[in-house]
Amino acid sequence: MEWRSIPELVRAAAERYADTEAVVDGRTRVSYAELGARVERAAAACVANGVAPGDRVGIWAPNSLDWMVAALGAVSAGGVLVPLNTRFKGTEATDVLRRSGTRLLFVTGTFLGTSYVAALRRAAGDGAGDGPLPGLPALEQVVVLSDDAPADFRSWKDFLASGDAVPEAEVAARASALDGSTPSDIVFTSGTTGRPKGAVITHAQTLRGYEIWSELAGLRHGDRYLIVNPFFHTFGYKAGVIACLMRGATMIPQPVFDIDTVLANIASERVSVLPGPPTLHQSLLDHPARDTHDLSALRLVVTGAAVVPLRLVERLRGELGVGTVLTAYGLSEASGIVTMCRRGDPPEVIASTSGRAIPGTEVKVDAPPGEPGEILVRGFNVMRGYYEDEAATAEAVTPDGWLRTGDVGVLDGAGNLRITDRIKDMFIVGGFNAYPAEIEQLLGLHPDVADVAVIGTPDARLGEVGRAYVVRRAGAVTTGEDLIAWARREMANYKVPRSVEFVAGLPRNASGKVLKRELRAR
Repeated sequence: MEWRSIPELVRAAAERYADTEAVVDGRTRVSYAELGARVERAAAACVANGVAPGDRVGIWAPNSLDWMVAALGAVSAGGVLVPLNTRFKGTEATDVLRRSGTRLLFVTGTFLGTSYVAALRRAAGDGAGDGPLPGLPALEQVVVLSDDAPADFRSWKDFLASGDAVPEAEVAARASALDGSTPSDIVFTSGTTGRPKGAVITHAQTLRGYEIWSELAGLRHGDRYLIVNPFFHTFGYKAGVIACLMRGATMIPQPVFDIDTVLANIASERVSVLPGPPTLHQSLLDHPARDTHDLSALRLVVTGAAVVPLRLVERLRGELGVGTVLTAYGLSEASGIVTMCRRGDPPEVIASTSGRAIPGTEVKVDAPPGEPGEILVRGFNVMRGYYEDEAATAEAVTPDGWLRTGDVGVLDGAGNLRITDRIKDMFIVGGFNAYPAEIEQLLGLHPDVADVAVIGTPDARLGEVGRAYVVRRAGAVTTGEDLIAWARREMANYKVPRSVEFVAGLPRNASGKVLKRELRAR
């Protein structure tokens, strides 16, 4: 591996691909040399504002050039990145910020009609702290990624200017002090308890994992990569930004999944690489105006899910002429990458499996050959543990290093993995993992809900959506529409159940556990 750390990768890319276009963000276009200079300036500002090696730096914003600069700048200053899901509500974001002890936060202004600053004030405006958000005593500064900011917060422009007096040598020293074993980020992922847990990943794990990803995918210098996958997700940040830095590909961040914008971007920017969930590619193929756009530059698609229709793979190759279509499987606790198909695999292998273990990784199934069982992973990619949660770490990782994924799968004779189910009952809504326990916990806060269970049900557009089985409190008259409307105010949109069925009671076994198999059978 050529780089010991992410800032070393950024500097190498700025030198090696200096004149190559690095980012196209709306009307803004920057070269790799310019991107490197912006990241250095953001790193200097982080140093000037007291970010010490190991400090957690949060970022709650949609895909953009500023996201990349802020995140890479923080990591270059020795910070540990804590990306926050843009679908979070204020209370969900505040919980992650509090438990990670985040000291500096980058936040978007208004996105999709929501003021993230106002959401934070509502959720963390009261407390014993004396920083910008008293409910988050560890948080010393909030930087709004825009030209202006409300009182107690800082504008992006002012923040960057504050680092201009920091010597280049000091920034370089920070970066050179990092090595592969240093944590680079903490990715918070919900578990069966519904309480998000932070998977700690190092610089070496990130770099090795996405060097492999880039090689297996065949990403190359000159590719133009439309990054629709959110940066807060490993698929967007690491298989997107980090991979492009390695190969000198041009990044075109798209903040919202909108199929018309995707089509326009592919045509106008001659996009050649389009990873994303199957729903993205299905929407692209089925769009009525598809033939009015020139999609001929598209050559590489990487997708992943429990089920990828064979017809989808065949249509991408046949109708769009996409030369390489690959499927993969990963989870945050394993640096986002575990198995991947190889170029040249037949379409039926790509559609029916998630490929084979990547180099440096072992995959096994806790069951006899050919039988479904829990998927276990061991290798360089397994997290260092959950942040400040030894009990959860011990539960997830065995003493001899095997990560219990909670997913169920079958291995074929060639080592290809087929995902069949999820022990954790998780379902995937348009590419986002939705965890019933977490949704149930939130729905249980409604004053009219006495008991609730949530399952995933098939959906033609999103793959799966939530369905809630609810026991009302005595005398309550809440309707399904009322509960869904309430849920939209209290949780991220992908978590909101799309349907509600009121029941007299939930089916349970002798130990009191809800029998979700019976609910699914309905």
